[in-house]
Amino acid sequence: MGMTGQRYSGELNGPVEQGRSGVGRVLAGLRLAAVSAVIGAALAALVVGVILKDVPVLATGGGVLALLVLLAFLGGRRGAGRDAPPARRTALARIEDLRATGGETADVPVTFRLTVAPEPEDERPAYRVKISQSVNLVDIPAYRPRGIAVVEYHPEKPWDVRIVTRPTPEWSRRAEEAEIDSAPESTLVRDPDGGAGAWCLLVLVGLLAGAALVVLSFRGELFASGDAGGSAAKEPSSSSAAASSSASRTFSTSTTVSGPSSSLLTFGRMRVTAMELEARVDSAYVTSLRIEDHRMSVRGDSARPLAETVHLPSLPYELLPGLVREARATLGVREAESWRIDVTPGGGAGVGPRVRVTVSGTEGTAHLDADVTGRITDRRAVGVS
Repeated sequence: MGMTGQRYSGELNGPVEQGRSGVGRVLAGLRLAAVSAVIGAALAALVVGVILKDVPVLATGGGVLALLVLLAFLGGRRGAGRDAPPARRTALARIEDLRATGGETADVPVTFRLTVAPEPEDERPAYRVKISQSVNLVDIPAYRPRGIAVVEYHPEKPWDVRIVTRPTPEWSRRAEEAEIDSAPESTLVRDPDGGAGAWCLLVLVGLLAGAALVVLSFRGELFASGDAGGSAAKEPSSSSAAASSSASRTFSTSTTVSGPSSSLLTFGRMRVTAMELEARVDSAYVTSLRIEDHRMSVRGDSARPLAETVHLPSLPYELLPGLVREARATLGVREAESWRIDVTPGGGAGVGPRVRVTVSGTEGTAHLDADVTGRITDRRAVGVS
């Protein structure tokens, strides 16, 4: 079944169809925005009516919502009563390109670029389309670039194409014998309603605009009621702030790790242990953090300003083992018997925490300093004062 040399006449009526599609999308967008604005205004009217205890406003919002629900129901009934759409049709397609997009199951999402060649009786020229379809891992080798596949497409929605994974013997034979030329890129068809993000944004803008219109219309009454409630609550708020300021506390705690691969130099162990200590003291801000091979401890004071504390979750725990290895190898301690990491506040606005790694051995004690990004700022080898 040869299909080479087939005419591609998609450009003949393309501008007219695109123009009609563009006008239709603009009208659909305006209609969607208007309906969204009405819904937003109705919901806002319900809220305003409850706050102000205004029965007419409350009834208006509820009535509009009920009317919209009724219209949506009638529209759905009318759509269900229309004639059934034409059945999908079978055709052959040339696989221009395919790419697996991931997946952790037996069915892998694959993106196909196809040239679909409808049957002559369909009176439709060949065209290109891009689809995504899940294919079983076992069947993927059957699809390759420049190969022929059996597909089904919707006559009125040519972008709605699905590959037939289990075609009939007749269509399988035709696919093996067929030769299909690639359609030009200009014949690529797309789903005109594919921009779901833009439609969602349009709905959101409409809802907010309708709600804002209602709220601004009653801003005087709303703000007046809000001021009355605020003045009554002002004194309790002040006393609550005083009570919280007097509840400052100091704390300290430590933990020892054990078991296989219990060294805190094990990747990921430092962060997990620090998060456990954070949960134990119920605070992410501490005044000091000490890490040893099998032990971690923190100290804190809730009265200290945040600029004079260390934020536990933001520390680069994954970089600290590298600093320990650097200190062991470059500071003159041949056989380090112990090591320690001390993290303290930077001591000023805009200055990050300071990290000091100390190693000790028979030769003596040495240390290096680093910033919160793991960059080494100072070294003190053995014997250097």
